[in-house]
Amino acid sequence: MDKTVLRNLSYGMYVLGACDDGRPVGCIINTCIQVTSIDPVVAISVNKDNYTYEVIRRTGKFTISIIPEDVDPLIIPVFGFQCSKEKDKYKDFSYEISCGVPLLKSKFAGQLICEVTGMTDCGTHCVILGKVTDTRRGEGTPMTYDYYHKVIKGNAPKNAPTYQGDIEPQKEKPVIGDTASRYVCSVCGYVYDGDINKEPDDFHCPVCGVDKTMFNPA
Repeated sequence: MDKTVLRNLSYGMYVLGACDDGRPVGCIINTCIQVTSIDPVVAISVNKDNYTYEVIRRTGKFTISIIPEDVDPLIIPVFGFQCSKEKDKYKDFSYEISCGVPLLKSKFAGQLICEVTGMTDCGTHCVILGKVTDTRRGEGTPMTYDYYHKVIKGNAPKNAPTYQGDIEPQKEKPVIGDTASRYVCSVCGYVYDGDINKEPDDFHCPVCGVDKTMFNPA
């Protein structure tokens, strides 16, 4: 079966939030769809290894923040490539607790507050149905997963439903006449154009935040 066909499905980018005994936790997911219009219900897909999933399973509540194209550049590195069990992801961001769940005050295209109405085990992931109990308007163009890959140049984290570790990643065409002009982040797949060794020692990947020692020649 050619799994690369699945790459043509459309996805978005969302911050999924929940509260663990008053402590906000969260991660980034790329799957959230509206499944009903009257008394709206959404469906999300979450890896069962994510700590945020465990909190939602226990509490029955979550928030969805729709990531815009001009998102705060720290949102994706912090919420997408770190673990809430080990790190307080919210400590450097303004947020509020509403209806028992956290809402970031950064710029988003919109936000949803949801109560769990059903959960379906799908192996590595769980599909969670949530009744939308409240919304917050936002601004900006919602970021698609395609935009994240092509413009921000990020790859899918291992826990994403779209992660395909058994497929050889698509390689960029080499720059003619310059055989060592690109470096790839070993954590998130971000492609750096140029000689990364010329960057200062405090350079960090703009997608996942690791330092330049984590980059390898393309």
